[in-house]
Amino acid sequence: MASLSDDTLRKILVQIQQTAIQSQRALQVSTQQTAAKERERRILQLTIDEIKQIEGDVNMYKGVGKMFMMVPRTTMEADLKTQEKELSDDITNLNKKSKYLEKQFNEAQSQLRDIFHRAEANQ
Repeated sequence: MASLSDDTLRKILVQIQQTAIQSQRALQVSTQQTAAKERERRILQLTIDEIKQIEGDVNMYKGVGKMFMMVPRTTMEADLKTQEKELSDDITNLNKKSKYLEKQFNEAQSQLRDIFHRAEANQ
């Protein structure tokens, strides 16, 4: 590291800091998105549970824009299950993304610590 100029070292430090900051921000966004998807999935699960408790052949209505359209019960249940699966897949992908971003952030912090420890040792 002693062979690197101060300017080059400063550029490397800035780049690592920017990586750490970007990773941390993206991790926060990913966490917020995961929480929102979890809420949506929970609402869908509650809706599915409520529909299952209804006995007999009843009219079901699905919101379409500003109106409601009557749909068969099987179609309604299938649509809700499909939405729930999509949300579960989204949550899984967001969790993977969060782990990657967390790893990236930790690596950037580790690199910064290493650089500062080496700089202190050289003084």
